[in-house]
Amino acid sequence: MDQRRVVKISKYLSRHLRHDPGRIGLTLDEAGWVLVDVLLAAMARNGFAVTRAELEHVVAVNDKKRFALDGDRIRAVQGHSIPVVLDHPVADPPEFLYHGTVSASLEAIRRDGLHPMNRHAVHLSPDRETAHRVGSRRGRPVILTVAAARMAADGHEFQLSPNGVWLTATVPPQYLD
Repeated sequence: MDQRRVVKISKYLSRHLRHDPGRIGLTLDEAGWVLVDVLLAAMARNGFAVTRAELEHVVAVNDKKRFALDGDRIRAVQGHSIPVVLDHPVADPPEFLYHGTVSASLEAIRRDGLHPMNRHAVHLSPDRETAHRVGSRRGRPVILTVAAARMAADGHEFQLSPNGVWLTATVPPQYLD
């Protein structure tokens, strides 16, 4: 499959499995799952026909592993702005995690810390390179180091998504460098 088609399908899936399923007539279950056949039918009804083979290919090659297939169901693994209960396992984080942002956000982050904004959780990367890629989406990136082990020791909970993204409710400023 052409890489442009892969990206187009991935973006379409992200929009409708993470943010706006109702736009194409989907109803996700409480954990964000929907039947693959229901998704494919909704996509086709809305002028974006995709085959099951294309869908499976996009899930398999997605560089960020944003989607999960479980038998006849599919969901986004994190990044939702709609109510879902992802139930990722609570895990002890490494000593440090990283967050990519842009300099325009630094003043507010230094003052208030990191907040999920319109998402369910703050997303943290396991390495500086990944955080750099994330921060680069909006301009010249700034990489923040999060004292994750210290946060956990102080009672903050971390979850680890299947694609290696660390999730937490918020990161107070005293844990940021």
